[in-house]
Amino acid sequence: MVQIDEKPPFDTPFEWIGGEERVKALAERFYDLMDLDPAYAVLRRVHHASLDSAREKLFWFLCGWMGGPSYYTDRFGHPRLRARHMPFQIGILERDQWLACMNQAMTDTAVPEALRRRLYQSFFQTADWMRNQPEAPAD
Repeated sequence: MVQIDEKPPFDTPFEWIGGEERVKALAERFYDLMDLDPAYAVLRRVHHASLDSAREKLFWFLCGWMGGPSYYTDRFGHPRLRARHMPFQIGILERDQWLACMNQAMTDTAVPEALRRRLYQSFFQTADWMRNQPEAPAD
């Protein structure tokens, strides 16, 4: 029997997570982890020395993506995520480190478990779509 998740308690993930303050905390924790945890060293190397702009842009993007204010699109237009990330080498390792870092950030900022699972599923689909490097050949 297939289990169907019950209806979410809020209309949007933005409401469910707790609004701007909680989205900001998530974006901040994500980049703090990336900057400090050696487990995300490969991911950190594909970013600029300063993470200030990336922190701000992720916060703006996540607000709108989760159904809140459209700060990112108001400033930059359509996100064009794949095109904007094409200059960076994104392979399976980078994808997996991004996902692990975001998952840890969601856990650390107390994103409700049901919401965390839903967001992770969407993040995986997007992160996998962002890959622009071929898979390593099998030995």
